[in-house]
Amino acid sequence: MFQLHERLMTDTLLVGEFPLCLLLLSRDANYPWTILVPKRADIKEIYQLNSADRNQLLHESCVLAEAMQGLFSPDKLNIATIGNMVPQLHMHHVARTKTDAAWPGPVWGAVTAIDYSEETLASIQVSLQTRLADELLNKNP
Repeated sequence: MFQLHERLMTDTLLVGEFPLCLLLLSRDANYPWTILVPKRADIKEIYQLNSADRNQLLHESCVLAEAMQGLFSPDKLNIATIGNMVPQLHMHHVARTKTDAAWPGPVWGAVTAIDYSEETLASIQVSLQTRLADELLNKNP
């Protein structure tokens, strides 16, 4: 049975659910950062998903990337499935700008995470839900 990894539960806010993935928003205010987590048990790598799920993951990633491009106007979207600290398959989508704290290097460990205000976190959550309304099955209230 699928269960979200404890670290992801702690570090993120649930935005909603796509047909395959949970959509999470990182609480790190250094960068607009979302995470897709396929709702499949015991999956660590993309190749472990069946063909239909791999295609669905790519679709959901592209839909999310388009929404993030529209909302945040980044210079570059970094999309990755690193998973060294959290073995559960999850796909990061980080909106990068030339003025962000880690540019041009990777975001991992570059600077200390800072928290969004509750108002800003809620505003980004609603903006993502609104942009993705046609794709999300459930939206976290």
